[in-house]
Amino acid sequence: MTVSEAVLSRRSVRAFRDRPVPTDVLERVLDKARWAPSGCNFQPWEATVLTGTPLRALQNKLAGAAPQEPVEYVITPPDIPQEYRDRLAQMGARQYGARGIDREDAEMRARAVADNVVSFGAPVLLLCHFPRVMGPPQWSDVGMWLQTIMLLLREEGLDSCPQEFMALWARLIKEHIGVSDEAQILFCGMAIGYRDEAAAVNNFERDRAPLSRQVRFIGFDEEGPQ
Repeated sequence: MTVSEAVLSRRSVRAFRDRPVPTDVLERVLDKARWAPSGCNFQPWEATVLTGTPLRALQNKLAGAAPQEPVEYVITPPDIPQEYRDRLAQMGARQYGARGIDREDAEMRARAVADNVVSFGAPVLLLCHFPRVMGPPQWSDVGMWLQTIMLLLREEGLDSCPQEFMALWARLIKEHIGVSDEAQILFCGMAIGYRDEAAAVNNFERDRAPLSRQVRFIGFDEEGPQ
């Protein structure tokens, strides 16, 4: 698989097959991902990876717990411009539409949200955490590490879904995995497994803003040296 194929075939998978993920594959992916870039070579990322009984025990705890207060961090800024709200609304409409859930069906929408608790049936959950002392540049480094993992998973025929949702129960999760709440931020989870190819929620059309909306090219129309 080329890098381009990995990038274009990656998507946030929300329905997984009941198939275990070999430990050696996970170790191979995470070992390669250590080479993701980071400012000052801090390599600020850390993770705990769960499967089997420890994962099910965590999911049982999450199912009976209310989101924590105060929040670990603000996921969606309250003053975010309308352009970005529209992107969120469009993606939500397509995702719920693929599941056949009407906008007015509050009960079914709540059930769909609750699927996050069990990571959409994924057999593996990576929990990403890192020291609280890290600032915005290091958060960016962690994002590059996570993207590297997701692309390497595609190379291995695996899929993923990053879950900021897990940060809503950060303290509970950190207690479960033996990580200090005082010392560490819980950034997100990542569901890992083999996608259910037949699930409609894994096949709805997505789009991205046009390149011209996001990137400017300056100076490329100048004549070269004579």
